[in-house]
Amino acid sequence: MFCYRYITNDSFMEFYTPSLTSYKRLPTREVRVGNILLGANHPIRVQTMTTTDTMDTLATVEQCIRCIEAGAELVRITAPSKKEAENLLHIRNELRKRGYDTPLVADIHFTPNAAEIAAGIVEKVRINPGNYVDKKKFEQLEYTDEEYAEEIDRIREKFVPLIRICKQHGTAMRIGTNHGSLSDRIMSRYGDTAIGMVESAMEFLRIAREEDYHQIVLSMKSSNPQVMVYAYRLLVQHMMTEFGECYPLHLGVTEAGDGEDGRIKSAIGIGTLLEDGIGDTIRVSLTEDPEFEIPVCRDLVKRYQPSGIQTNGNVPAILKMGYSPFEYTRRESFELGNLGGKHVPVVVADYSKYETIQAGDLKAIGYQYDEPSDKWNIGDAAADYIFCQSEPAFALPGTLKVLLGHDAWRKAGDKEKCYPLMDASDYMDVRVEKSDRMNWVMLDAYTSADPKPSVKEVLAALSKDPTVVICLSSQNKHAVQSIRRLFIEILQMQVRNPVVIICDSNHERIDESLIHYAVETGALLLDGFGDGICLGHHYGNKEQAPRPAELNSIAFGILQATRTRISKTEYISCPSCGRTLFDLQETTARIRAVTNHLKGVKIAIMGCIVNGPGEMADADFGYVGSGVGKITLYKGKEVVKRNINSEVAVDELIHLLKENGAWVEPTVTA
Repeated sequence: MFCYRYITNDSFMEFYTPSLTSYKRLPTREVRVGNILLGANHPIRVQTMTTTDTMDTLATVEQCIRCIEAGAELVRITAPSKKEAENLLHIRNELRKRGYDTPLVADIHFTPNAAEIAAGIVEKVRINPGNYVDKKKFEQLEYTDEEYAEEIDRIREKFVPLIRICKQHGTAMRIGTNHGSLSDRIMSRYGDTAIGMVESAMEFLRIAREEDYHQIVLSMKSSNPQVMVYAYRLLVQHMMTEFGECYPLHLGVTEAGDGEDGRIKSAIGIGTLLEDGIGDTIRVSLTEDPEFEIPVCRDLVKRYQPSGIQTNGNVPAILKMGYSPFEYTRRESFELGNLGGKHVPVVVADYSKYETIQAGDLKAIGYQYDEPSDKWNIGDAAADYIFCQSEPAFALPGTLKVLLGHDAWRKAGDKEKCYPLMDASDYMDVRVEKSDRMNWVMLDAYTSADPKPSVKEVLAALSKDPTVVICLSSQNKHAVQSIRRLFIEILQMQVRNPVVIICDSNHERIDESLIHYAVETGALLLDGFGDGICLGHHYGNKEQAPRPAELNSIAFGILQATRTRISKTEYISCPSCGRTLFDLQETTARIRAVTNHLKGVKIAIMGCIVNGPGEMADADFGYVGSGVGKITLYKGKEVVKRNINSEVAVDELIHLLKENGAWVEPTVTA
């Protein structure tokens, strides 16, 4: 396979150093989309996509209005053929008649002539370079350099007419690469990789630049946040290296799913890049009505508006990265109990708001006590440690350990199950008693200007103690940069102790807290940092009840979305659009209801062939609309059963899972 030369991490720093220690937007070209401006110093714009039939003008107009009134600044509408593209005129006119001038975006996949029609009507067209002109038949083909160049010429011939129409009408364009729909040609040379995604977009961008057309926005979407983040970072680096400038970037995790999981996955992928300063417009792709995507977008974006930006002045400059931001490599740490080494990251449940805890309180974090048998039932998403005010007065499950403040730990009777959690200053005090098994030491990441003892002094001492688990947190406004900088210090000093990331929230709404947790821990986990996480909540209202069940669910959701610990079934479901051939929300709920016990299995639920085998590249099994009332089932990208009646398709999916050894019978619990 052709090997692309990766640009060095140090050159990445040239573009990113400001945002690695404090938040700073990456400068991009200004692009006009109707009456709004993207990129440069303009606000990060939020958008969504309709799910109605584009030929149903009234339904599409009404849904557009609901999205606009929820806060959408752009609305995308599918145009899979010429007739839908032509009907965009009626939709646009009706919206303008009702007083709405929000820019519209036409979503194009396989049909260049539909794009050319739409470009004369709406303010922006989106094309996918993987299937616009290029071939995608999921065949592994070999191309000589001459054949490859001929294909580029063929793309140029078909693509230039669209560019010229866009120039004539002042229409913007998004070159939207999707991980799962790379062309056979790209796959043959680069494989199913982030760099293949980048090159797919760059080919089209080079042609646009040859035509002196610059009203371009780009995207690098994937259902896997790891792939998505690395692809965007690579794209920025390649644009800066080749052109000396960046075009605005549209961020999104495609087919994120619904509910809490969809929000977590989207927040991790989009938020990680926003923390890097990357991103000029975002869309959260949920398998829900599109207006429900907008509040999630707004919660994400408001972290980065001018009023929310704060420089972390105490964070030292980075002279050397010490790790690759383009691929996942977990930081090496030594094994201590079930932490570090090759162990999956642990989850610490915060029960510090409880004066005492009872056995029943542990049900919230995956432990259910059965009194008749005197046994604990332990779930797949059971926390590994609990942080308490005092030692529990009942026999704990064998897999669960307890963290206590130092004074409470000294009074504890069972020091094989209980470990002390202490500040760095207490640890450094030789007079303070310590555990001979495990000591958890809190280390603040650059909140104060001149901590005593210094960070380097503490790290030097901790690195010599094989009983220490380091707990990192920061009170800085953008804690990701501070904690990441401290991880870089840990790498440079070759400190190999396991590290747990502590993240607290004081948001009143759990939706806001979810975004906060997902961004501030997920961004670090994607960079390979962290042997565990602990989510806490500071309650402004003392009457609020603690939320261990919600926080435990979010913690395991974050680990699942970052692919660092798999504890449940993963659903890759598209957000629906006018192409969808069945009720996606209802079908997703039905499939989830019968398969949500299949730990580690990835099931894609796609509304049509556009979001079929390509977009579900990361899935083990696929359920794809192939006609009205018809479903095609896939194993990976291979068709297994074609055009099944939708009434029996869920049962057929279960048969397929059984045939491939992916099915286990659900456990019945009391």
